[in-house]
Amino acid sequence: MYHHSGSVAQQAAGAATGLLDPGAPDTEAILFQRCTWCGTAMYHRLLCPVCRGSDLRTERSEGTGTVRHSTVVHRNTPAARNVSLIEMAEGFVLRGRVMGPPIGIHSGDRVRLSTAKDPVRGEPVFQLVDEPYRAWT
Repeated sequence: MYHHSGSVAQQAAGAATGLLDPGAPDTEAILFQRCTWCGTAMYHRLLCPVCRGSDLRTERSEGTGTVRHSTVVHRNTPAARNVSLIEMAEGFVLRGRVMGPPIGIHSGDRVRLSTAKDPVRGEPVFQLVDEPYRAWT
C-alpha cells in the first residue's frame, strides 16, 4: 500500500517557491519575495504578478518607504486609526499603519518600519521619517 508523506512534499514546495515561513516570526524586519526571472519585488505572493513565475527568492526589506495612500478608519475601533498603503524602497507595496495623528498622514510622506507585526492587528507599523511642516508652508 502506498502512503504519501505530505510534510515532505510541502517542505520541498516551500523551499522551491520561496514561500515565507510563518513559524519564524521576525518583528524587526519585513520579508518579501523577488522573482528570479524578471526581478519583480512582491509581498506575500505565490506567483509573480508580471511573468507568472513561481521561482521566488525571499529577501529582507531595509524598512524605508513612502506613503502611497492613507485613509482614516472609524470602524471596529474605539478611536480613529489610519490604514495606509506603503510603497517600500525595494518596489513592493503593502498595507500598514503609520503612527501619529490619522489626519496628519499624507501621500508622499516618508516612513520607516517601527515594528513588522503589531500585536493587536498583526500588520506592520511605520513612523514618519520627517515631521510634517505643512502648516508652515
